[in-house]
Amino acid sequence: MRPARGFTLLEVVFAVAVTAMMGVLIAAAFQSSYRAKELVEQEADRYRGLRVGTERMVREISAAFVSDHYDTRRFRDQNDRPTNFIGARDRLLFTSMAHQRLYADAKESDQMVVEYYTKSVPGPGGQQQLNLMRREDSLLDERMDRGGIEDVLVERVKRIDFAYWDSDKKDWVDEWDTRRIEKKSILPVRVRITISALDENGREARYVTQARIVLNTEIPRF
Repeated sequence: MRPARGFTLLEVVFAVAVTAMMGVLIAAAFQSSYRAKELVEQEADRYRGLRVGTERMVREISAAFVSDHYDTRRFRDQNDRPTNFIGARDRLLFTSMAHQRLYADAKESDQMVVEYYTKSVPGPGGQQQLNLMRREDSLLDERMDRGGIEDVLVERVKRIDFAYWDSDKKDWVDEWDTRRIEKKSILPVRVRITISALDENGREARYVTQARIVLNTEIPRF
C-alpha cells in the first residue's frame, strides 16, 4: 500500500490565495451593487422631491388672488393692501386661497401669504448649497414680506426662474406687480416655473411646468 499523501505547502498557499481573490471579487461586486442601489434611491428621492415641490407650487399659485375688499382705514396706501401678487424672475410673493388647516379649531382661513425664493445654506461636508425655500403666513397683515414659517421646498437646486403670461402682450414677462396702477386689478393668466438642478450625471437639467391662475381678476369691493 502507498502511504497517504497530503497537500504540499505550496498547494495550500495557492488554494488560499485563490479563495481570497474570489472573496475580494465577490465583496467588490456586492459593494458596487450597493453603491448603485444607493445612487438610484437618492436620485429617485430627488426626483420625487422635485415633483412634490412643483405640484405644491402649481396648486398654490393656481389659487392666487387679489382683493379690493379690505379696511381702507387700516390700509390707507394701495401698496400696503393685504393681498398682492409680486413676482420677479427669481422670487414670487402672493396671496393664495390654498391654505390647509391642520387643526380643526385653528383660527385660520383658506387664505395665506406664500413666498418662493432660493437661499444658500451649509450642506454636507460644509459646502454651500442652494435650496428652494417656501415661506407661509396664515395671517394677512400689513407686511406681506415678513412673518410666517420658512421651510425647504426643494434641496440642491441651481436656480429658480418664474415667467408670467401677459395676455395683452401675448408674451412671457419677467415680473408682475399688482402694487402698480396698471396691474392693480389683474393677475397673469399663467405662471411658468423652471427649476434648474444637477442630474445624476452632474449635468444641469431644467424641470419646467406651468400653473394656470383661476381667479385672475381682482375681487371687487361689495
